[in-house]
Amino acid sequence: MDVALIGEGTYPHQFGGVSVWCDQLVRGMPDYDFLLVALVATGKEPVRWSLPDNVTSVTDVPLWGPPPPGPASRRPGLAGKLNLRTAACPQLGELIDILLAPPAEHQDRFADVLREVFEFAQKEDLTASLSSEGAINLLSEAWRDWRPDATDVSPTLYDAAMAMQLLEHSLRPLSHPPVRADVAHAVTNGLGALPALAAKWRYGTPMIVTEHGIYMREQYLHSRTGPFRWPVRALHLRFLRRMCSLGYHEAEMITPGNVYNKRWEEQLGADLSRVRTVYNGVDPADFPASQGEPETPTISWAGRIDPVKDLETLLLAFALVHRQMPAARLRMFGSPPPGQEPYLERCRALAVELGIAEAATFEGRVADIRDAYDAGQVVALCSIAEGFPYTLIEAMTCGRPCVATDVGGVSEAVTDTGMIVPPRSPEALAQACLTLLKDADLRRRLGAAARMRALEYFTVDRAISAFDEIYTFVGAGLKLPTAEADDEADDKVATPADQRETLLLEVAG
Repeated sequence: MDVALIGEGTYPHQFGGVSVWCDQLVRGMPDYDFLLVALVATGKEPVRWSLPDNVTSVTDVPLWGPPPPGPASRRPGLAGKLNLRTAACPQLGELIDILLAPPAEHQDRFADVLREVFEFAQKEDLTASLSSEGAINLLSEAWRDWRPDATDVSPTLYDAAMAMQLLEHSLRPLSHPPVRADVAHAVTNGLGALPALAAKWRYGTPMIVTEHGIYMREQYLHSRTGPFRWPVRALHLRFLRRMCSLGYHEAEMITPGNVYNKRWEEQLGADLSRVRTVYNGVDPADFPASQGEPETPTISWAGRIDPVKDLETLLLAFALVHRQMPAARLRMFGSPPPGQEPYLERCRALAVELGIAEAATFEGRVADIRDAYDAGQVVALCSIAEGFPYTLIEAMTCGRPCVATDVGGVSEAVTDTGMIVPPRSPEALAQACLTLLKDADLRRRLGAAARMRALEYFTVDRAISAFDEIYTFVGAGLKLPTAEADDEADDKVATPADQRETLLLEVAG
């Protein structure tokens, strides 16, 4: 079976939890051929992963940089000849009207209009159309009687130009040839679902949507610090919200990485009968139980250095720990993704300001991630947003007790095998770390319980087995099972054998 695996800003061009998940999936399913479709920034990003033989192609879809090639891209003078109302794309006026309407309205029509935009983009120059003066004037006219939610900020002509620019870049995947495969698996929602939707519209390809973090929630968080004025952000968020709802609606199966995601997806319109939670997993052979622990009381942290990981709260918490336990150390392993280097420098400056620069060290990427977990008596996770983080289940598999913020699927993973604290609370984080650093018996008990839980529920074999069956049924167009209506079922972790029995019974029935 050919599987188109579609991501945005991840595998195979970047490292991180989602990329690890993709690589596990591809390597764990050697009987499937994978066609990678990667939404990237410019198309110049290098492939950072060594790809296995069953990756048969890598197609980059740049959202920025030069416009995508297309049948109309070589036609001179198109942008200057665009009609004000249609701006050459007949659907643009209606698309704008839908985006300015309340989110609960016109979702069915949004799906139809977006498909018509796709058909237009396959024949004409969508980039030129959406970049035209006519398109900007069209939005500016539509904005005259509209005010963004709960604000009195009036949109300007400049806002219209910026909003159309965001919309044009967001829709660039529709100008590329649709990928041809037996299954289209979007490893995100929002813009990442566009290539899967294009394949479904052109070839009838069934699609699967997997979210590790909730795409729309992350967009809301990022928009708070975005460079655009609120009218632009509000319109763009409305577009992305409709995109997410459409991705859920068109997917034959939605496979969140945790129950927390499932609840968000339901709120955004997902049909729960097509939702199956599949937890991330690790290979226990790669994460044997740690032998002993460092003599110095040490907190370790591992991940990408990014504002969403909230290292500033961790540093503030460690300053409180260090005040009570001067011998304590904080060791942080990881590097910033492109563009976040200033955040690393900001964290370094904060460590100096707090007087902990010698005790709190930034040690870069580590060749073997196990060394990061072995380096600490306690492993901390301080993020303000997560899906089902690999660093957490890897540390648990190593038998390390964890202190983690209550975001995403973190509490589902840890339960009572570690300590859960509120996000952005240095005091609570510090107190939990101190409790574990001072009590060796408690560390041993929680570490052993964490390893047992990880081995029971969070292994890569379980995840691979689940997707093997999902691909088989979705790719063959077989009837999907009906989700359990009992709310208590949300908190169960079904085994691959249980899932297989459910699938087989549904098809047989």
